[in-house]
Amino acid sequence: MAKKKQINELLGVGRRKTAVAAVRLRNGKGKIKINGREFENYFTSSYQQEEILAPLAKCDSSGKYDIIIRLKGGGIEAQVIAARLGISRALVLGNEDFKTTLKEVGYLTRDPRKKERKKYGLAGARKSFQFSKR
Repeated sequence: MAKKKQINELLGVGRRKTAVAAVRLRNGKGKIKINGREFENYFTSSYQQEEILAPLAKCDSSGKYDIIIRLKGGGIEAQVIAARLGISRALVLGNEDFKTTLKEVGYLTRDPRKKERKKYGLAGARKSFQFSKR
């Protein structure tokens, strides 16, 4: 009879605008996969890569976890912030001591801003059509 491997997973969900990130942290060597692609191929900008890995650097957890992220919706920047929030929430599930350090920096705060809806009679949410006197 084969022994079952016990996989210790920490789950976290992050959101920003319409972007949603489902994050899994597994004990490992620091590999990161996003939607089945390599980390460097999905986020090419070094700023975006640093922003996602910032919670791990703050908690001295770099290289301790393999990270699997599923991203959906939104733009690239919204996905970055959603992934950062998901990683932060997963780290707090693993160790409650990280909560104060991550909260100070603002990594556990969800940005509540959403796109304002278009109103009838207007060109957009607030922009109106050009006024013509004659």
